[in-house]
Amino acid sequence: MLLALTRTIEKMTPNFPLSPASSLVVVLILCLSAAGQSGPVPSPSNGAQGQPVSYASVTQLNGLLGQLEATSQKTQGDLVSLRIEHWKADGSYKRQALGNVDSIQRNLQDALPTIIAELRSSPEDLPATFKLYRNLDALYDVLGSVTEGAGAFGSKDDLQSLSNDLSSFEGTRKQLADRIDTLSRAKEAEIARLRADLKTAQAIAPAEPPKKVVVDDTEPEKKPAATPKKKTTKKPAANAAKPPAGQGTQQNPQPQPPQQQNQQKPQ
Repeated sequence: MLLALTRTIEKMTPNFPLSPASSLVVVLILCLSAAGQSGPVPSPSNGAQGQPVSYASVTQLNGLLGQLEATSQKTQGDLVSLRIEHWKADGSYKRQALGNVDSIQRNLQDALPTIIAELRSSPEDLPATFKLYRNLDALYDVLGSVTEGAGAFGSKDDLQSLSNDLSSFEGTRKQLADRIDTLSRAKEAEIARLRADLKTAQAIAPAEPPKKVVVDDTEPEKKPAATPKKKTTKKPAANAAKPPAGQGTQQNPQPQPPQQQNQQKPQ
């Protein structure tokens, strides 16, 4: 998969090819960014990965973006002044040219300013830089088609104006490709440094002894299930037989107190 993405990047940069190592770093960073980029956009002072951005890097980027914005404004004015309906061409070609002009205008007014703002907030963010490069690559192809039509069916002034715009976009695209190569080399050196630091830390840290896990697979003997005892309920005793009617209950005579044996005789 990484090889396929690397070949795709090489096809997208035919005029300004990147080195194999730089292309691989670009692919890795783009994959990591697509998988885990969910946090807030970092500030320009901290850079894309929380590291400070050099003054030279910010100055170079601001000059590049300023030139790109000026080219965008001029191109929009030149496209408005085109008179494609007066071209000596068939209707289908005119409609295609008008569609290309409309597509370029929408990109220059909506998509391009958004990408530029994102890159200004993260000057050394490689995915954002590559996103701007892809957008410029698409703009260059469509604008080149309109420029060829102006040269074949339009006026010389239109051809000259659009040719200058196309040349400006090409110069910005070349500068952007060089910046991508520089950033990718810096990221590659940073990854190598981090790997070396990791190996050093692993060598210094004491190795923990392996933990032993004892598994007791013997099954305990099963005890026979105790039979539940049946509860016995006592029956109430039968009522005592009542005496027949008319007969009273015989009372036991009370015992008389015993006579005193030693009674005093009368004198």
